[in-house]
Amino acid sequence: MGEVTVRFVGGPAHDLVRALPAGPDGSPPARWVLRHPDGAEAAGGGGPDHLYEREHAAGGGTWTMRFVHTYPVGMTE
Repeated sequence: MGEVTVRFVGGPAHDLVRALPAGPDGSPPARWVLRHPDGAEAAGGGGPDHLYEREHAAGGGTWTMRFVHTYPVGMTE
């Protein structure tokens, strides 16, 4: 499995570009949970998690991921 470049659209990670795992068809995962900024931790536990969904190929091998929802205390709480 390789990687594919994605650009996050909307939400707190708007315009962030990073590599995500690519599926067998070369597309990124259908959904991705992002803790932004990377490695940030609030006092007493993890920070918020942001759900993004795969949108479409934007050209040049880059895909877009559209903001869906923020989980204020993280998805594992």
